[in-house]
Amino acid sequence: MTKPAVLVTGGAGYVGSHVCKALDRAGFLPVAYDNLATGHRWAVKWGPLEEGDVRDGYRVETVLRRYRATAVLHFAALSLVGASAKQPFDYYDVNVNGALSLSHAMRQCGLRKLVFSSTCAVYGMPERMPIEEEAPRLPVNVYGRTKLAAEHLFADLAAAGEIDVVMLRYFNACGADRDGEIGEAHEPESHLIPLAIQAALGAGGPLSLFGTDYPTPDGTCLRDYIHVEDLAEAHLKALTLLETKSGAHAFNLGTGIGVSVREVLAAVGKLAGKPVPVNEGPRREGDAPQLYASPAKAERELGWRAQATDIESMVGSAINWHRKPLPAA
Repeated sequence: MTKPAVLVTGGAGYVGSHVCKALDRAGFLPVAYDNLATGHRWAVKWGPLEEGDVRDGYRVETVLRRYRATAVLHFAALSLVGASAKQPFDYYDVNVNGALSLSHAMRQCGLRKLVFSSTCAVYGMPERMPIEEEAPRLPVNVYGRTKLAAEHLFADLAAAGEIDVVMLRYFNACGADRDGEIGEAHEPESHLIPLAIQAALGAGGPLSLFGTDYPTPDGTCLRDYIHVEDLAEAHLKALTLLETKSGAHAFNLGTGIGVSVREVLAAVGKLAGKPVPVNEGPRREGDAPQLYASPAKAERELGWRAQATDIESMVGSAINWHRKPLPAA
């Protein structure tokens, strides 16, 4: 039998490539659609790569028709918080216009099922922890505002009966494929765990630690780290949900556990066998003292729960990946 095809925009990226692997294992044909601006050709292993920009609606429509796609998983986006403040036009263009172009292509093909890669950045700096899906969405940066705008677009289309969508609000994605085939490789890198690993392994200078006087147990920020393979499993659950549920649905994806920056650095140092060199500095503007999810709704309605909940197992998979040379382009 022919495998049902799923279009994965941004399928050559970090999370997208892990989801492609999970889709293949589940009996789907993942079609990676990527312009390779930040994704990697070597990360596309489980289905075809179709090069293209998500803003090119005609190209998206052509690919959807060619493979007779049954659903779309939408990852393609610009995602650096700091860069978003300096490049707001680019972020609105890719993240919002891209979502609109994709929606139009789906409409032209009569395709309804969509899973959207959103972010906890849509919540901004909520006062109550853990964060539930009903918390006010008040993003404090351009990146979060563009993702929220895309959420509004998809929710409005669902309310009008145009699509059925699951919006997955990630907390801090981390780790790497435990088989060692794919992992996190950003240029430039901005995520704490790979930066700490690079610093410990001597591949970069000392890590910059922003803020040591937060009202937390050790003075550093608390974040909810979620293993990328758990994120991939959530996307399979979302596709299953769309078989029986119409409309728009939003879920937080996290462990519900706040882990401090110092705890992350301790885990990296222990598993790398070398301490992480650190330069301590003042707080960064916009960094909340703590951000962690309530995963209760995802457990209850999506049937999903994170399997990796201890930071050392997540860090360990990432270190194993970073110790290897990157695959050839």
